[in-house]
Amino acid sequence: MPHLILVRHGQSEWNLEKRFTGWVDVDLTSLGKLEACKSGEDIKELKINIDYFFSSFQLRAINTLKLIQSTLRDSREPIKAWQLNERHYGALTGLNKDEMKKKLGEDKIHTFRRSWNIKPEPLSRNNPYHPLNIEAYKKIPKLKIPDTESLKDTYERVIEYYSSDIQNKLLENKNIVISAHGNSIRALCKFLFKLDDKKISLLEIPTGNPLLINLNSKQEITECRYLNKDRAKDLLIF
Repeated sequence: MPHLILVRHGQSEWNLEKRFTGWVDVDLTSLGKLEACKSGEDIKELKINIDYFFSSFQLRAINTLKLIQSTLRDSREPIKAWQLNERHYGALTGLNKDEMKKKLGEDKIHTFRRSWNIKPEPLSRNNPYHPLNIEAYKKIPKLKIPDTESLKDTYERVIEYYSSDIQNKLLENKNIVISAHGNSIRALCKFLFKLDDKKISLLEIPTGNPLLINLNSKQEITECRYLNKDRAKDLLIF
């Protein structure tokens, strides 16, 4: 029975500043690093062998995984996939969430953050925060790089990658850790837990708390739980 462990990166600098981050590269805070190390300790306590490590292309997810692997004494190179990136927040990128609530109204910001298929206005391609202007994405085909995304858009790229590059490894009974982001993990949970478009809007993913998912041979979930009970969130699946 394979184990799939999903970890949202530890608290980032822009999480702390309450800014829309999306595809911008920001690093972990001191707390975020501690959360990542604790994630590694929690995974270590499972006493299972991890066969593959995946992360997005983004610094906060990569560094979270590095700290997890360091705790596990595992120096293998992880598989990095841009498809596991956070949702692109378009023109909201870099802006303060509280300030935008005052400017646009709390309901509209909630809609942008939690709706299934509504996306913010596109980010100008001249903006330094646009992925086209970030070195990490230079090798990604330009047609694949978004100007903005809805959760639906994020879901489609995440699940396409999961189905082609991760699911087959789980079918071979391999244990996998994925270090990613709030919305890319929400997308995976929507797929794995079969959540509808409305229910997914209620799902919160805590930073730095591994979510253990056990799957049977039919890729059905037999068990799922956060490894840190004190910081667990409602999984909405029961």
